[in-house]
Amino acid sequence: MSSPQGECDPAFQRVRDVFAELLDTRECGAGVAVRVRGRAVVDLWGGFADRKRTRPWERDTIVPVYSTTKGMASLCVHRLVDRGELDLDAPVARYWPDFADAGKGAIPVRFLLSHRAGLPALRAPLPAEALYDWRAMTGALAAEAPWWTPGEDHGYHAITFGFLVGEVVRRVAGKSLGAFFRDEVATPLGLDFHIGLAAEHDARCANMTTIDEGDGADRIVAAVMRDPQGLVSRAFANPPSSAAPGHARTRAWRGAEIPASNGHGTARSIAHVYGALANGGSVDGVRVLSPEGVGRCGSPQSEGPDRVLGARTRFGLGYMMSQPDDVAGRIGPNPRAFGHPGAGGSIGFCDPDAGLGFAYVMNGMDRNILTSRRATALIEAVYECLGA
Repeated sequence: MSSPQGECDPAFQRVRDVFAELLDTRECGAGVAVRVRGRAVVDLWGGFADRKRTRPWERDTIVPVYSTTKGMASLCVHRLVDRGELDLDAPVARYWPDFADAGKGAIPVRFLLSHRAGLPALRAPLPAEALYDWRAMTGALAAEAPWWTPGEDHGYHAITFGFLVGEVVRRVAGKSLGAFFRDEVATPLGLDFHIGLAAEHDARCANMTTIDEGDGADRIVAAVMRDPQGLVSRAFANPPSSAAPGHARTRAWRGAEIPASNGHGTARSIAHVYGALANGGSVDGVRVLSPEGVGRCGSPQSEGPDRVLGARTRFGLGYMMSQPDDVAGRIGPNPRAFGHPGAGGSIGFCDPDAGLGFAYVMNGMDRNILTSRRATALIEAVYECLGA
């Protein structure tokens, strides 16, 4: 059995064993980290950072985590709410006047966070490079009409989420979401997590590969094949660069701020953030969010059939919540747990009842859209160690 690198509290040996088995049988390279009541109890990594298995996964290897980024982006919004600078029930147009176009003047900020705004896709085809152009994306979204009556339904805003909430943060805070996260979260906590990655970090990036596991993405592919010009296709492939093979290795992707999907970091850093949230909003003397803010993050907002993913989903304010009846969507046994998975397998989440912050990152991407089987095995091991 492979020997993971890093530290593991003896009480969490089961997590180490499961991780070692994954490295032996199902992983290329990966990291897992756990915090309980503010204390780091697991910080493990292993495997390889490249498909050819020539470059070991190191302590400071970073990897794109796709939609796990949404949890970090949402935290920026909640910090502004905590300070009284942003009202979730105010119209988005109060902060972003152009957003009122095409009948969107009454859409409240909370609908952006809960995937109820009806803006998961752009109808007009955009060039590939538009994904890396903040003004092009936000301008197109300001002009777009909702795909359904806002508030009456929900559907996963896979790519647009980051530009929508990011532009609100930019208008309120006077800086980009990536810069806000760096200044107010990453730097105070000493995180190695980036929304907009500087070129100096490229050499530390793991290269993404694929593994044959899961079937959640098959529903997306089937929907695209049925209607190549429809909602689902537009949500995931307009601009087309968001679905282009090899895009995650390009400097354009790494350097842009795409707050829904291109965060780069370590499991250690993601678990640190969620560990703070699970610890009443603070850790190591740094307050990330108020206790009230933590409760707000996981307050249920949307539940039921998702018009984009074709499955049942359950969202709080910017965070996905556990689906009790769906193993593929479960993030622990406690109903107040919240966090966010990323395409291919990564996930970070907080369980306030257990005082738990958890994160798993990897470079072997599977076809899961919600929680991957690999992450589920690790999560179950964590709760087994907790005696839950």
